[in-house]
Amino acid sequence: MGFQMGMQQKVIYQADNNFMENLKSIRHRIHNICRQHANQIVRIETLDGQVIVGRIVSCDRGLLYLAVPSHGVQRAFYGGPSYTSDEAILTLVLYELLVITLLYT
Repeated sequence: MGFQMGMQQKVIYQADNNFMENLKSIRHRIHNICRQHANQIVRIETLDGQVIVGRIVSCDRGLLYLAVPSHGVQRAFYGGPSYTSDEAILTLVLYELLVITLLYT
């Protein structure tokens, strides 16, 4: 099935402007928190109830990159110069995070 020019479009969902601004604000606030705590060990709880412990590697464009022990990780990628061979990098969406707890200071 190809897309044709001139094809009629029907919007089936559009976020409310207040919701979008609130979401951008939350994303910006969490982004700053994560950048301030780079390379620190945290415990994260997501909207889906997942609990993940790992080291904040980086935060970019609404995503958090968390280094976790590689054993048993299925939703992660490996590699990069700042990662050890026993770590996998898990990518999390900032607005899906409910709680970030600093574990080791």
